[in-house]
Amino acid sequence: MAAFTLKVNGKQHQVDVDPDTPILWVLRDNLGMVGTKFGCGIAQCGSCTVHLNGTAVRSCSLPISGVGESEITTIEGLSEKAEHAVQKAWIEHDVPQCGYCQAGQIMNAASLLTQNPNPSDQDIDNAMNGNLCRCGTYLRIKAAIKTAAKSLA
Repeated sequence: MAAFTLKVNGKQHQVDVDPDTPILWVLRDNLGMVGTKFGCGIAQCGSCTVHLNGTAVRSCSLPISGVGESEITTIEGLSEKAEHAVQKAWIEHDVPQCGYCQAGQIMNAASLLTQNPNPSDQDIDNAMNGNLCRCGTYLRIKAAIKTAAKSLA
């Protein structure tokens, strides 16, 4: 066990965990932030996506020892009241069905729009590749990302 200080959603948190503990489990089990979901455990599905200094990363495979001074943003930190443009677009386009993957989808889309405010269809496909939706809402996801991009412009 080791003590780590993390900056999550703008707040400092002290945790005492094994250095190999994935950030996903620190967020869920130690900090009670359960919006980030466990999907596959091998960084292949995207359900666990969070931002590390604004870039989308898979939290299930990122050990706490690899975070250092970086800032973590979870779905809870994107906007507490679903006021982020991507969240609003998700609601407008009725994207979620079961909803399980949606936090990861939203976090990946928000990171994309930060890096590329006017993505093409191919840009969206490339960026969202690897975020799996078992319900198959990919067309609605793409439409929501385009709507969010327009509202952010």
